[in-house]
Amino acid sequence: MKPSEEFLEQGISQQRVSCTTVVSLAYQSLGVVYGDLSTSPLYVYKTAFSGKLSLHENDEEIYGVLSFIFWTFTLIALLKYVFVVMSADDNGEGGTVALYSLLCRHARLSTLPNQQATDEKLSSYATDGSADTWQSSGLKALFEKHQRFSNMLLIFVLLGTSMAIGDGVLTPTISVLSAVSGVQVKIRELHENYVVLISCVILVGLFSLQHHGTHRFFRSTGIDGWISLGGVVLSITGVETMFADLGHFSSLSIKVAFTFLVYPCLILAYMGEAAFLTKHHEDIQRSFYKAIPEAVFWPVFIVATFAAIVGSQAVISATFSIISQCCALNCFPSVKIIHTSSKICGQIYIPEVNWMLMCLCLAVTIGLRDTNMIGHAYGLAVTTVMLVTTCLMGQVMITVWKQRIFIVVAFLLFFGSVELLYISACVYKIPEGGWIPLVLSFIFMAVMYIWNYGTMKKHDFDMENKVSMDSIVALGPSLGMVRVPGIGLVYTNLATGVPAIFGHFVTNLPAFHQVLVFVCIKSVQVPHVSENERLLISRVGLKEYGMFRCIVRYGYKDLQQENYDFENTLVSAIVQFVETEGEDESSREAGDMDIEVLHAPEHPVKNSNCNEKLKQSSYGTQVTKSGIRHPENFMLKDESLEILKAKESGVAYIIGHSYAKAKKSSTILKKFAINVVYAFLSKNFREPEVGLNVPHASLLEVGMVYYV
Repeated sequence: MKPSEEFLEQGISQQRVSCTTVVSLAYQSLGVVYGDLSTSPLYVYKTAFSGKLSLHENDEEIYGVLSFIFWTFTLIALLKYVFVVMSADDNGEGGTVALYSLLCRHARLSTLPNQQATDEKLSSYATDGSADTWQSSGLKALFEKHQRFSNMLLIFVLLGTSMAIGDGVLTPTISVLSAVSGVQVKIRELHENYVVLISCVILVGLFSLQHHGTHRFFRSTGIDGWISLGGVVLSITGVETMFADLGHFSSLSIKVAFTFLVYPCLILAYMGEAAFLTKHHEDIQRSFYKAIPEAVFWPVFIVATFAAIVGSQAVISATFSIISQCCALNCFPSVKIIHTSSKICGQIYIPEVNWMLMCLCLAVTIGLRDTNMIGHAYGLAVTTVMLVTTCLMGQVMITVWKQRIFIVVAFLLFFGSVELLYISACVYKIPEGGWIPLVLSFIFMAVMYIWNYGTMKKHDFDMENKVSMDSIVALGPSLGMVRVPGIGLVYTNLATGVPAIFGHFVTNLPAFHQVLVFVCIKSVQVPHVSENERLLISRVGLKEYGMFRCIVRYGYKDLQQENYDFENTLVSAIVQFVETEGEDESSREAGDMDIEVLHAPEHPVKNSNCNEKLKQSSYGTQVTKSGIRHPENFMLKDESLEILKAKESGVAYIIGHSYAKAKKSSTILKKFAINVVYAFLSKNFREPEVGLNVPHASLLEVGMVYYV
């Protein structure tokens, strides 16, 4: 075979494998993409005609609503989300938080403390490197010079995120209640209370299993036609969930599934339901189930109920993902995150959030009982999230894609005006259920903003009160203390300098361990950080001080493994740093010298064993850039041997229990936010040592009050 023919055959083979993968992922994504969207026909027509809009003999209203559904589905779901928004992924991740992270990384914005230049060297942090246009440069300068614009952007993003969390309450409620209510078509004497009871049972089971011619239409109907848009917009509920779940599949696979299967099937479903309504005006409140032939009613009812459960499952999973991302970005208190799959990354379960969502779903189901009112609430939540996504996309198009300003303006005007039209119709329904997402979003947004505000204020206090390096050097190698055998890990929020909590500790107890390591666990504005880029090791002060710093970096989609063998991995990385330190010929000063350690093996949890290394060290274990292995050329350095011996003596974890209090000169609003809300959240959510999986036998807590 000729080389050219062999190359051509390999290319065809790779293309065939790629197509197979895309088709496979497209099939698997149907449960996510189609699950939520497919339940919309259960309640769209019912909600659209729930107001004063009535049906006439010429069926013009039905055709008008169908026209709106078609164009809404085509313009918003297909054109905007599938062809535009799905292309704005953040290293394969989608959703409001991912868009915000992508924008912050390119515009040099941050809601996270300790952002460093070294973070930009991460492989997943890289940008396209193209030159800024005057539009993108102007937008970056605006955010850099005026902090209030950055705060406004954060509040705007938190609004969209809060509404998305509200979807996690309203989607299961309306989907399950609408599906179950269809049984009244066959059993007419079944009381509404039993429908609500059955829906509540299904919802409890669902959450328990988490563990495992448009213008003419308007002219004839007037304001009633405008109000009906609040029901029409329910036809595209689920598009935000589709975007948020992008990380589980691929952009191309979801585009294929939606364009060639979901879109035509749903359009045909709405057309069929409209055709039925033209002949049966009296069945408008039960049109979906009334249109089903008698022979297949019960199979369709069962399928519709399961579709509601699957769609609700997708939204609940997306809510877990949103909460997890917000925790990583310091916009939500720490919660317990459990991996539900050892094979699929990103499938998580958050017990506290799960039971909270279940209680809210039951409250809405029992309190309202009416899918029309729930639909009004649902519509406002969905349209608000869509508008937030549109605005963020406009900024991404300028800052990241470097598009011309007239293209961005056209995008914002076209899709923004359509979504504002739908929002205006939903706002009209606020007294009839639309107030629910407003209340929920206000509560969630207040919690997230106050938590972020309090966390940043505590970090500012740390930065202002950290121990200077000059005072450390003046103490001498012993630091003015008794140095006892062992390794002391001081957890701090600072990525540079010595934290005030350390000075507070040694003031009251002038003794410390032979080896001292300041550990900073930080999030960076990328979805994932690879294992070989996880740790950043540096020396604090002079060599004789025996002080190091370890920065543990996580992306906002990364989760800390509870079985992660951190002690052995850390000691291994420090030893490797000490052994390779002499290879760096650059000048060193007393202070922090950040040198990235690409530690091996690639999966340290399975292969790292520091006790074995200590035994091997007496015979001369070799440490190289590729890892730690048996001796061939040279012995470990004396400092490395001392570190390994200190590890054998024991490791102690020193964690600061800092309590934030507002200064006496603060405003009443700030005192309420810090002294009441932030203090309540700090006391009632997860403690730091629980999230870090610190053994209690080795834990020391140091209390300190921060006046912010």
